[in-house]
Amino acid sequence: MQQNPNDVQVGGSHYKDKSIQPWDYIVQNKIPYLEGNIIKYVSRWREKGGIDDLRKAQHYLSKLIETEETK
Repeated sequence: MQQNPNDVQVGGSHYKDKSIQPWDYIVQNKIPYLEGNIIKYVSRWREKGGIDDLRKAQHYLSKLIETEETK
């Protein structure tokens, strides 16, 4: 029997204490890639990457704004 992916985390434990795993929220709400990454980085910044994760989220947000402005 395959183990539930939510029971195993590769590379740390920064999502383990969340009541809702970010990827479950992203998938269940059919959130696109750029927005999903923003959610992921903002959700974990305190436990994992600190300000660098906020900068990553900002980078994805800048790209999302760029793509929306060119529509």
